[in-house]
Amino acid sequence: MTTTPPPWPGDPLPERELELAAADRAVDALCRTRPEGGLLVYSGAAGIGKTSVLARVRARAAERCTVRSTRADPGTTAVPFHTARALFAPDLADTDGLAALLGRHRALAGPALGLTTPGEEPADPQGVQDALVALTARAARRHRARPLVLVLDDAHWADGESLGWLAALGPRLARLPLLLVVAHRPTEHAAEESRPHLDALGTAARLRVTLRALSPEAAAGLTRRALGTGADDALGRALWDATGGSPYELAELLARLREHPLDPGADQATAVRELAATVRGHRLADRLGGLGPDAARLAWAAAVLGAGIPLRLAASLAGLSPGRQATATGELRAARVLNPGDTVDFTHPLVAGAVYDAVPRSLRTTFHGRAAWLLTAEGHSPAAAARHLLEVHPDQDPALVEQLRRAAREHLAVGAPDAARRCLERALREPPEHHLRAHVHHELGCAALLTSPADTVRHLRTALELPGLDDTLRADATFRLAQALAHNQQMREASLSVAFAAATTEPGPERLRLQAAHFMYDAFRATEDDGPGRSRRLAQLADPLAGETNAERALLTLRAFDGMLRGENHTVVAEFCERALTDGHPAPGLGWTDTAWGFEYPCLAGITYAWIDELDRAEELFGEAVRAYEISGWSGGHLAFAHMLTGAVLRRRGRLAEAETRLRESLRLADRIGTGLPVHWDAVCLLVDTLLARGRTADAQRLAEARGFGPPYPDAMILPDAPSVHGRLLLALGRTDEAVAALEAASAVAERGRHNPVWAPWRRDLAGALATRDPERARALTRRLRVDAERFGTPTALGMALGCEAALAPAGAAPALHARAVAHLEESPARDELARARVALGLATGDRDQLHRGLLLARTCGADALAEQARSALA
Repeated sequence: MTTTPPPWPGDPLPERELELAAADRAVDALCRTRPEGGLLVYSGAAGIGKTSVLARVRARAAERCTVRSTRADPGTTAVPFHTARALFAPDLADTDGLAALLGRHRALAGPALGLTTPGEEPADPQGVQDALVALTARAARRHRARPLVLVLDDAHWADGESLGWLAALGPRLARLPLLLVVAHRPTEHAAEESRPHLDALGTAARLRVTLRALSPEAAAGLTRRALGTGADDALGRALWDATGGSPYELAELLARLREHPLDPGADQATAVRELAATVRGHRLADRLGGLGPDAARLAWAAAVLGAGIPLRLAASLAGLSPGRQATATGELRAARVLNPGDTVDFTHPLVAGAVYDAVPRSLRTTFHGRAAWLLTAEGHSPAAAARHLLEVHPDQDPALVEQLRRAAREHLAVGAPDAARRCLERALREPPEHHLRAHVHHELGCAALLTSPADTVRHLRTALELPGLDDTLRADATFRLAQALAHNQQMREASLSVAFAAATTEPGPERLRLQAAHFMYDAFRATEDDGPGRSRRLAQLADPLAGETNAERALLTLRAFDGMLRGENHTVVAEFCERALTDGHPAPGLGWTDTAWGFEYPCLAGITYAWIDELDRAEELFGEAVRAYEISGWSGGHLAFAHMLTGAVLRRRGRLAEAETRLRESLRLADRIGTGLPVHWDAVCLLVDTLLARGRTADAQRLAEARGFGPPYPDAMILPDAPSVHGRLLLALGRTDEAVAALEAASAVAERGRHNPVWAPWRRDLAGALATRDPERARALTRRLRVDAERFGTPTALGMALGCEAALAPAGAAPALHARAVAHLEESPARDELARARVALGLATGDRDQLHRGLLLARTCGADALAEQARSALA
């Protein structure tokens, strides 16, 4: 893209020496034997000289580096990934190296960069962003001989998707052979959704500079250089007073004065003020009035189309023949409105903005409508023309509504849900024909699902209230509404929405789908009016099913999960899981990336396996989830959840250090998409539980306090039982009274009929807390724990129950109980529980062999405090 040359001759730029020196140091660091990348951010008001500084930075860097640069434009703010495509245009044009540049991210990055046709399904925005970050890293490594420098001017006008990519890239730059240089106006000039990205860039920058106005001395020096040594300081001061030290306005005035010197007898200050008024605001556009109607219409058309569009299209939009275009173009260049070249390129953003504002309002709307038609006729996609359609006045045009809907689908397919939302919101204002309004609200709700659950709820509820949706779309809208409500921690509302829809849907697949969702969201609720009753109704519906359809498989999955929570015999629960799966895997349509049913059903199957000691099955399922999401580019909440589930399996195995690593990765991924989500609660709960198992109580406390883990809990079940884990944390901190109260509160799970002693081990911890305070109550708790464990029947449950009973038993009876606990846990996959049981047996009997074996196993598991206890006993 052509850029405006520095507004004054000579070198260096006045009063910009420190800013340019910082860039020189950054380029030096980039060009070392061991290159060090970084990020420079220059900010300042319009006309303060950002473009001139960047032009000088580019010129100096180009001597040793590969420079890629672009300037964002108001006309492309609504075009997803436009800035990313412009920055990488030369690399994307290199067909020989393109495959290596895209790598395994071709399916995600290709459509966003305009290289491949988007698919039918929406792309995960976080996945696309990650793909672009990976592509940038590969591009940087390809240019090691001449390190890569990316320069972005006027970043406040860049599209939000590209800014999100750059903000994600910022913290990684120090580890890449890449320098990013960004200039932007103060963030209040940016679109609201872009401001956090600009702030993030500023935070990640190695240097953040706010450019200031020039001093009176600099203005006087520039005046002498531009007008000759005869120009006195009084004129320089007058110019500075009139411009406030704005480099752009100062350069414009000096150019005018070179062409039309002041009358020697005139009042310099007054003449300069009058002249200065013509280079800013609406007076700047008044220059066009003296150039004739053709030049004005061409400038207006160019301002509507935006930078980078061929001038011939601007002429066509203005209704000019080639000959009249050539004349008008020459006049605009002579008047310093357009730069030379075949594409639209205004001499300065202030000029472009002033010209656009000068377009008569009615003509501007007409131009935008015709611009959309011109771009479509030129072969551009609906998404490329959509930015113009957003500016057209509503006029009940069915064709425009359909264009906007197609553009929204294309935006979703490249991972730009915000752009899709803007198109669909504009389509509603047209408005669409009556029978299509529900469809547009449905599409708008689906577009906002990943970015704004509240908007999703509002639009889907509207879609369901309007006529026009068939049974399939109505069920889909209800299902997605429930997903959004659950995502927003409104589990009761999610359950009620699908319950009502199921009751009013004719018998068939859609009704079964809604019934399954109703049972699922009821099961997910932290509190429930009639948990045992729901379990009975689910059992009556699911127990006879063979698992021949996906609706039956979904119900069987829920039946298995409910049976696991209630502590039914693990062999019965496993049998329901087998009927719910196909050859041990999710059936087609019920897989990890299938959106019709959602990812919850394979999740529940894996969680069930994890808590009935079938950890190999669980690990296989969750490993499939991680691979499926990574291949599909779903690197947002879904991948965070998959890592959390994998961490849960590792925690259940007693591989505590690995579990901690995986759970922290889950939190890192989840933090990128928001806070307070269900995956946050699950990952934090499991991580607190893991840290306690390692004996790192202080770390667990810090995590719990930092993440707000504790009551009040959301109206959603947390994995595993959060009150039990919180009670154990309080117990480890020595806050016994609070721990007892918390564990008593955890007993509410029993009132819901949930007696799995491994999922919610509150009885074991409460019995230990009451051992000396209320021994009779403690013994009653251990007896009930033993009953629940024997009913459930897993080696882990039996070993834990016997270990608890042994800890409270008389000295003579304890060794036998400890030995039986070890025997059961030797058959369990929970290696940390076996280590704990061996140490307890060794301490009870003085058996050094058991202590030594417990020590070795505790070290293997990462149970540091338990290992230290065993070591001390052996010493």
